[in-house]
Amino acid sequence: MHTPSEYPASPATRRTFLKQIMLGSAVLGTPATRAIAAAIPPSDSHSPRVIQYKRLGSTAINMSDISFGASSLERDVRLIHHALERGINYFDTADSYTHGASEETLGTALHGRRDTVYLASKAVFQADTSQEEMMRSLEGSLRRLQTDYIDVYFQHAVNDVRRLQNPAFYTFAERAKQQGKIRYIGLSGHSGRLIECLEYAIGTGKFDVMLVAYNFGQDPSFLQRFSRGWDFLAVNPALPKVIRQAKAAGMGVIAMKTLRGARLNSMAPYQKDGATFPQAAFRWVLTNRDVDALVVTMQSPGQVDEFVQASGSVKVTQSDHELLWRYVALNDSTYCRPLCNACEPACPEQVPIADVLRHKMYYEDYRSERMAMAGYAALPHSAAACLTCAHQRCLQACPYGVPIPELTRQAHRLLHGSKTSEEG
Repeated sequence: MHTPSEYPASPATRRTFLKQIMLGSAVLGTPATRAIAAAIPPSDSHSPRVIQYKRLGSTAINMSDISFGASSLERDVRLIHHALERGINYFDTADSYTHGASEETLGTALHGRRDTVYLASKAVFQADTSQEEMMRSLEGSLRRLQTDYIDVYFQHAVNDVRRLQNPAFYTFAERAKQQGKIRYIGLSGHSGRLIECLEYAIGTGKFDVMLVAYNFGQDPSFLQRFSRGWDFLAVNPALPKVIRQAKAAGMGVIAMKTLRGARLNSMAPYQKDGATFPQAAFRWVLTNRDVDALVVTMQSPGQVDEFVQASGSVKVTQSDHELLWRYVALNDSTYCRPLCNACEPACPEQVPIADVLRHKMYYEDYRSERMAMAGYAALPHSAAACLTCAHQRCLQACPYGVPIPELTRQAHRLLHGSKTSEEG
């Protein structure tokens, strides 16, 4: 196990290596990125690849602007190697992803290559989680990842500011840093209470990175372009402001949920000349100077190749805007907006509607069936009550007219047999 005092002792240490390789590089062709390329398997010079690496806030991390989300990763070592060939150097996972198989696969795939990449993992810590429990979670991730340190360790899926007020978390984080087990701490989230949580985290001055649900449909400027100023279409206009505050405070900002539900099949008839909806969505995010990079779930070599073609984006074209607006027109009537939660207080059965619909999205659109079913099974209340609900107060509470009862019933029928199906 390295300790912080050991890192500068030798040019061969991880931190020195990373500084020499990563800091100050911006685009493909610099000495730093040539060194990265030399450290990973060779690829066809005509293959698409990452062309820009961004400094993550005030950290010493210089990450690929389009990075690998491993929420559905399970035993596919070759997919990680393909991502490395395409220049991806940041891999985002969590202890809960595919029941730990995601971390295990990354550990196997990156064996012998650890010093060329950044690893981020996450765990859910509650308001009463102890330091000892937190350390056990971290050490479990370290074992599965076959590493002695994690670059960014996130408080995962934060949905209650009380979880950030637990003093044990900060004591644990400082102790883990001193032991060289983590370099930076972050928080991730996409709940209706996220703004409150982000503002609290920024105020503490203790978080290095935020991973936040952010896409073109959550920015008022996008929807106003097509809706003639109808502000009510915008989803939580406070989010861009909080992102700016985080950036000004030196926090790294990574975007997730950039595909606004990832209903990719519906866009096939409208894509032409090799330009795709995901590339347009990524360009929208990456042209925001307050966002350092994005992570997105990648499930095949073809997706990796498609996604990295948006690397280095500097503008959103007219054809990009047309694709994005077409996606809104096709999908927003049934899309549950992150950071909204307007419907939840209306439900007398305490169904966590946004979480239910998010797991439905994981199942149907992300095609991460096991993760979706396990996440649904872990919810404090299922959507079983929706099957016989007569009042449908959530329907009246939704400011976007999403047919919530219909969707929650569908979700329960898809997901309610999770424990039985996984055990069988």
